[in-house]
Amino acid sequence: MAIRLAVVGLGKIAQDQHLPAIAASADFELVCAASLQGESPRGHTYRAVDAMFAAEPSIEAVSLCQPPQVRFEAARAALLAGKHVLLEKPPGATLSEVVALTELAQEKGLTLFAAWHSRHAPAVTPACHWLEGKTIRSATITWREDVRIWHPGQKWIWQPGGLGVFDPGINALSIATKILPPFHLTEGILSYPSNQAAPIAADLRFATFDGVPVIADFDFRQTGPQTWDIRVETEEGVLLLSKGGSEMRIDGVAQSLPHEAEYPSLYARFAELIAAGESEVDVRPLRHVADAFLRAGHVEVEAFVEEEPGRQTVPA
Repeated sequence: MAIRLAVVGLGKIAQDQHLPAIAASADFELVCAASLQGESPRGHTYRAVDAMFAAEPSIEAVSLCQPPQVRFEAARAALLAGKHVLLEKPPGATLSEVVALTELAQEKGLTLFAAWHSRHAPAVTPACHWLEGKTIRSATITWREDVRIWHPGQKWIWQPGGLGVFDPGINALSIATKILPPFHLTEGILSYPSNQAAPIAADLRFATFDGVPVIADFDFRQTGPQTWDIRVETEEGVLLLSKGGSEMRIDGVAQSLPHEAEYPSLYARFAELIAAGESEVDVRPLRHVADAFLRAGHVEVEAFVEEEPGRQTVPA
């Protein structure tokens, strides 16, 4: 029998990814939603989660898709109401609130799932298998995109807790922490627009415990072709993941991969965790972001203004 699910937050990520994945899933039935914008394609849309839980006691699980700054209270309310919880990435605005939610879920015997969707890209698991047992010489992460195309009108992303360029950059870190040995930040520079509270670019230097360099270049100012690449040089060859983990090459040779299904895979995993009575909350990607805010230097760059006259606002 399908798990009765509600979605909280009906912004771009919910509309583009969550709702289609839920509609295609045999594991979940969308009952209703809570949102300050948009309408649920099925059932009533409530303005507050407490009102939703009071009116819809049959809800068994919720997907929280609102900005991270406001997600903690909704997650806490859901767990206190006895609901299983999926957290869109990042799982919270701070590490402490994610730890608190993990402890509450454990206390209540409920599933809490920090859903790192990029780990479900088709190349990630094959990359893990290929790298197993190999000696890594270096890794380079290049995650450069145009914020005006991919995050139009999302003012929350520039506010404290919105992460700025780390909103997409944390996707790269979620893959890197999956496929690479443990690494830590050694130095970096975060570039802040003069009119914003979150960085527009990050130049980071990490190292594994064995001293292998891991370099990350995140930038929201990319124009033209967009870049979401992770390159790993080993003694046995070079691995390249591109297009956010959708493509994989070994020494330049394209590899055959499963069909792309990041968000359907997320919901299949959520159903598995609920059935097993387990949680899955990996904070390593968020911890690396927190380390960058603690350890990296800050520089001021020109103001970011979203609207530019005559600018193309959709990918070519």
